[in-house]
Amino acid sequence: MSETVAEAQPNSDEGYVFNPFAPGFADDPYPHYAELRAKEPVHQHPLGFWILGRHGDVVALLRSKNSVEDRNAGPSPVREQRAAAAGEGGSGPAASMLDRDPPDHTRLRKLVSKAFTVRAIEALEPRMTELVDEALDRIEARIAEDGRADLVAELAYPLPFTVICEMLGMPDTDHARLRELAGTLVRSLEPVTDPEVIAAIVAAGQELSARIAEVIADKRTSPGDDLLTALIQAEDDGDVLSDEELVAQVVLLYVAGHETTVNLIANGATALLRNPGQFALLAGRPDLDANAVEELLRYDSPVQQSRRITVAPYEVGGRVIPTGSFVIAGLASANRDPEFWGPDADQLHLDRPNARGQVSFGGGPHHCLGAALARLEGRVALGRLIRRFPTLALAGELTWNGRLNLRGPVAVPVTTR
Repeated sequence: MSETVAEAQPNSDEGYVFNPFAPGFADDPYPHYAELRAKEPVHQHPLGFWILGRHGDVVALLRSKNSVEDRNAGPSPVREQRAAAAGEGGSGPAASMLDRDPPDHTRLRKLVSKAFTVRAIEALEPRMTELVDEALDRIEARIAEDGRADLVAELAYPLPFTVICEMLGMPDTDHARLRELAGTLVRSLEPVTDPEVIAAIVAAGQELSARIAEVIADKRTSPGDDLLTALIQAEDDGDVLSDEELVAQVVLLYVAGHETTVNLIANGATALLRNPGQFALLAGRPDLDANAVEELLRYDSPVQQSRRITVAPYEVGGRVIPTGSFVIAGLASANRDPEFWGPDADQLHLDRPNARGQVSFGGGPHHCLGAALARLEGRVALGRLIRRFPTLALAGELTWNGRLNLRGPVAVPVTTR
């Protein structure tokens, strides 16, 4: 089938347009994803991008040899927006392995993997447990004093932020500013059209890159027992990361290493609190902790979307997507697809036997390098939370962050009954 024919194909449900900007979408996108799967699971949006909603289609796209490099995209509003958010010539994060195809991606990931090992992550569990227990002490004190506490402010945000800072060996004096910069920079993963927001993203990327470059320079003269030093020293048959590559990978690890895990913990806690039967099940079954994290990742994905750019006509669901198209892999939609998960796809079952089939960490060569770290943080934080506070309950309405991709609550007020 030619690209011309594909472009001329009518929508299977004429007039349907997937609208992530609909009122209430960010608070609860799942009815919208259900409509996408039912009406047009391979959907061409009027703005030029495509979105896939079914589990099988999403997995196939993630495993395909399509590109993640924006330069392979044809002219479109999406490309213009991403180019504006990256700044002139791109900023540090644009050179990270997240935005590189093989062989560049393969080389960068291999070098970073030498420092970011499973063994190094597993060694963090005692420190992680200590940090979680300190957070739970704060929550207990806050409830005793005010009658309620905020799980995001006391646990979901400070835990992964502290862990990634300590892993990298970032100076304590920079933490407040780094946190602010990361919060701005992560907005580049969202649809952005406001020129002021775009300018702020560019400035944040430049400042964060400059600060990390300074820390790298210090580590070269004063090495430490940390991930940054390990990245500097990582070598493969004489190949090492350049200074620019180091900065780009560290910015990626720093931002992705805590922003996404905040949502994993906050979304996971929210799901448990809204499903008291499952809360009680997990409280009495520590053996379910690992599988529970997989199911919570499936039920409310911390990252809702991924993307690919077609390098050749790409056939999916009876349609052909033209070369150079932005294609969104609907991770959150795939995680609720009843064709894969069964009729209870919209229900939380912590003992779901195939929960590890979730696609919240992406897939294929770009499968999230930090998946093991996120799983460990989620398991320790959520398991210890509900067993410390078996009568924990929501103490008010949640406020969502309004993001379409890195979606999560900005506050989860809780109390004990």
